[in-house]
Amino acid sequence: MHNFTVLFLIMLSLSVIVRFWLNQRHIAHIQANRAEVPNAFKDKISLQDHQKAADYTTTKNKFSRWPALYDTALLLVWTLGGGLAWLDTNIQGFGLNPMLTGISVILALMLISSVLDLPFSAYSTFVIEEKFGFNNTSVRTFIIDIFKGAALSLLLGVPLIFVVLWLMDRAGELWWIYTWLVWMGFNLLIAWAYPIWIAPIFNKFTPLEEGATLTKITNLLERCGFSSNGIFVIDGSKRSSHGNAYFSGFGRNKRIVFYDTLLKTLDDDELEAVLAHELGHFKHKHIIKSIGLSFAISLLGLALLAWLMNQSWFFTALGVQNTSTYMALILFSMVLPVFTFLMHPVMTMLSRKNEFEADAFAAKQSDANNLIRALVNLYKENANTLTPDPLHSAFYDSHPPAPVRIAHLTNQE
Repeated sequence: MHNFTVLFLIMLSLSVIVRFWLNQRHIAHIQANRAEVPNAFKDKISLQDHQKAADYTTTKNKFSRWPALYDTALLLVWTLGGGLAWLDTNIQGFGLNPMLTGISVILALMLISSVLDLPFSAYSTFVIEEKFGFNNTSVRTFIIDIFKGAALSLLLGVPLIFVVLWLMDRAGELWWIYTWLVWMGFNLLIAWAYPIWIAPIFNKFTPLEEGATLTKITNLLERCGFSSNGIFVIDGSKRSSHGNAYFSGFGRNKRIVFYDTLLKTLDDDELEAVLAHELGHFKHKHIIKSIGLSFAISLLGLALLAWLMNQSWFFTALGVQNTSTYMALILFSMVLPVFTFLMHPVMTMLSRKNEFEADAFAAKQSDANNLIRALVNLYKENANTLTPDPLHSAFYDSHPPAPVRIAHLTNQE
């Protein structure tokens, strides 16, 4: 057995052990605190809502173990089990040229993986979300979304795959730099096009109606010196009763989007506070910084791939005998998460720092109490647990736990 095979198995085992250990800690901590609402929320959240959030989070986390085990088993089947080699051999049997063979292998892998993932997605939507009263997705919408997503993936993905494989084959030793430039351009193009051309494929966007809410939001935008391409309401309620708000796009394509469910949950002061928080991300340039970090990491990843694809052991140690550029790309994409899993807490820490900064900005532009009320209402309506396990939360949660975030906002008053 090759040393890299051993390392891969060790890291995979470690990631599974850590995930299941954190999962069990999280469930135990939530259940241990299920009987009583935390002191900071006793006058804001009822015991019934607190217990619903505890049960909802526990149910989701128990179920998440099955996809985790499945993903681990499937990864081993594709690599050391010879699945990728089998798929590659069968598609090569069609006698296509190397470029079409590579594209076909990647698309076939994506199709098979998507089909195998469907039962988990369907169970989450139609069993768990339905059980707790959040699901509004019909079977028809679920199926249509699948086909829309597949068509969009083909339309955008095939040209990108073609360009990347062509660069890997034809652009010489510096292919990874050219590929990185293409990757940056592609991501920026998608970010620019998303609000205008992509998001409307799945949802209906309606301009926020004239009235007190629009006036309050417009005044906030003017105070903050922020311009956008419009303020829209998305029909999120056709899939879920969960509420949210977000910015999308950049440049002249920036859009502010509120879920219709959010407008029913929060009053105007609370909506203003939520929007002020989102504006805080822009004012502190969190979006730009995140994009820059992502591009830097992708450059390092492509440089590593450029070295690995010339090492025959990288293929053989992962169950592939016939080397190729497309197989190098597939293997790298599959195994990289195994080796970067333990970086989660670092990314979580950076994200939480941004959230605290955005909260502080919102407290200055609006009222900290309004944001606190908004967050409490969102925790209640979305059944977010108020008592996550600290270690689990530090590892996974991009936002600070509710008690920590509320306490931080209270200090801003």
